[in-house]
Amino acid sequence: MSLFYDKKTKIKRGIIITIVVFFSALIITRLYQIYAKIEIIDYDKYNVNESSLTIGEKKKEDLTVTEMLENATDSVVGVSRLKDNGNTVFTQNGVSQMGIGSGVIISESGYILTNEHVSGAKYGSCYVTMEDGKNYNANVIWSDSNLDLAIIKINMKCVNYAKLGDSDNLRVGESVYAIGNPIGFEFQKTVTSGIVSALNRTIIFNESEQSAIKNENNYSRNNENDIYMSNLIQTDATINPGNSGGPLINNDGEIIGINTVKITSAEGIGFAVPVNVIKPIIQKLEKDGKFEEASIGVFAYDKDVIPYLNSNIKFDTGIYIAQISMDSPAFNSGLQIGDVITKVDDVVLEKMCDLREYIYSKNIGDTVKLTIFRNNKEKTLDIRLSKKQ
Repeated sequence: MSLFYDKKTKIKRGIIITIVVFFSALIITRLYQIYAKIEIIDYDKYNVNESSLTIGEKKKEDLTVTEMLENATDSVVGVSRLKDNGNTVFTQNGVSQMGIGSGVIISESGYILTNEHVSGAKYGSCYVTMEDGKNYNANVIWSDSNLDLAIIKINMKCVNYAKLGDSDNLRVGESVYAIGNPIGFEFQKTVTSGIVSALNRTIIFNESEQSAIKNENNYSRNNENDIYMSNLIQTDATINPGNSGGPLINNDGEIIGINTVKITSAEGIGFAVPVNVIKPIIQKLEKDGKFEEASIGVFAYDKDVIPYLNSNIKFDTGIYIAQISMDSPAFNSGLQIGDVITKVDDVVLEKMCDLREYIYSKNIGDTVKLTIFRNNKEKTLDIRLSKKQ
């Protein structure tokens, strides 16, 4: 009897073992099939790991920005109406006393972009301080007080010069860098970074106050000394007085603006003049070695400025003629103060800078066609450009 039960027990145990082995084999086979379909990256083969991919890309990006800024700062110079005595930072109001600012070399021929309030007016002279501390005499080839821009020239071949970008393609939020001499040559080529905070800004400032943001609480409607600057790039990149005339550059190291003013009553609000407006002048200087400015003889306001001048004037497209020079082609053409110019030839006008940029590309003696609105009626006028006085 005992022998019978022992035999029966052995049979059961054998069956259980067989079942366990069968299912174990089945599971192992299934796991192998799943594992075989998984793509395994051999990191040793490529000599990389997950963390090095991220860190490597970051290092490459940082290196690119660093190299870009090194190249960009090589073209930035100091500009002053007086020779640097090497002690400006220790002198009370040294920056303002010497008219110290910045500039950026834009060609091998020695042309330099800066602000008019830094270099002085056209046909004047100023001094350019290079990275090695040497001073060079510079002539003011062209300037415009309404834009606060100037082109000066030194008589030397410049190896390091910056490339002009396209300010019309700027977008809010884009990274930008301001370069200049914030409080004098002792802190030359200081770089600050930020973003494009806004585009097509209009600011209003009094000559005695220097600057004030476009705001109903920050300007005088009846003050004839108020000056309007429009179509400006607003940035939060730090801009100090000595940065004036220095470049505002994009991630490609291209100049997209020239730093001009800062709102002193607030932090992180600075402005730059878009570079596209001055491109036609630079192209002519490079091609012909000179620039004779053609002129219509009008000054017009952008539509964003008009509400501050007269809230009853309304228009959607164009620029409002506020001033006509008596000795200009516009004076005898039939143009009137209050007309709205909507087009010059086939170019639609949204800003005064659009008109300036187009006329800068023309020559003295050329004829342009203006499309204007007066009393809700459209008219066209042909005007022959003359030399700007």
